Amino acid sequence: MVERIRAAVSSTIGKAGVLGGLGGFAGLFELPPMKEPVLVSATDGVGTKVLIAEALGRYDTVGIDLVAMSVNDLLVTGASPLFFLDYLAVGRLDPEKAASLVEGVAAGCRRAGCALLGGETAEMPDLYRGGHFDLAGFAVGVVEKEDIIDGSRVEAGDTVIGLPASGIHSNGLSLVRKILEINRIGYGDVVEGANVEDSARSIGEILLTPTEIYSGAVRALARAADVRAMAHITGGGLPGNVPRVIPSGLCARIDRSRWQTPLLFDTLQRLGNVGREEMFRTFNMGIGFVAVVAAASGKAALEAVPGALAIGGIVNGKDKVELIG
Repeated sequence: MVERIRAAVSSTIGKAGVLGGLGGFAGLFELPPMKEPVLVSATDGVGTKVLIAEALGRYDTVGIDLVAMSVNDLLVTGASPLFFLDYLAVGRLDPEKAASLVEGVAAGCRRAGCALLGGETAEMPDLYRGGHFDLAGFAVGVVEKEDIIDGSRVEAGDTVIGLPASGIHSNGLSLVRKILEINRIGYGDVVEGANVEDSARSIGEILLTPTEIYSGAVRALARAADVRAMAHITGGGLPGNVPRVIPSGLCARIDRSRWQTPLLFDTLQRLGNVGREEMFRTFNMGIGFVAVVAAASGKAALEAVPGALAIGGIVNGKDKVELIG
């Protein structure tokens, strides 16, 4: 397995700052020259998405999800990702399967612009049975202290920018699995109306679409606009994540009519008879990342990131977020 992943890991460590190579007890990373560097860290997993990967026997995408879930979290502070470490737990080590998972992690690191600095593979047959496995990991980034984005400069009149999600990402999949179960739909089945990109794709393939990594988009926003707050839209959706970066006394008023909800969510809502508000509390509903920018730089922000949408604005209010439309 180690030999199989060597090339994939090496493809991520050309980044300045990496000291040493694969196989050590610990990874070494030299901080870039900065006035007041602040380290930023985030950790996450991919939840029950691993069960879908296991059912389909496809392991090359959930590693990308793993990187995305942590890297996107640290991006909201204005940090640049430096490195990532992964933890893979299995019942019995299958070198091909494990290597495919780690190669996915390496692919995610390349997309994020960070190094896969190290990791751990644990074989625990008493805990993981029948081919089950789990993935976890964490990312570390750095930001100049004076450049930290924490939402403190948000004010009424600012523009709320939404960045499109690539799909369901890695949240709400326990509900998705239950919806499919009660409708007797298998992961290999084609569900009519679930997507428009390729109507022949199975529902499992659609669900395994990797989580978008927003490193490039955030860099472009930072160059073009006065970014005052950012939020990664994960579990809790827009109502649960946007308020985390909005100061007291202000409200992000988001117009749900400003973007087209992907067909996948409409299909899941119909099949599961799920209320609209519950859908927005569980899924990203097509918006995977939000930025609040100064009103004067709203147009520049939209021009800097393809697909970006003006989905609302900041107003005075107590609720911190209000969904309208």
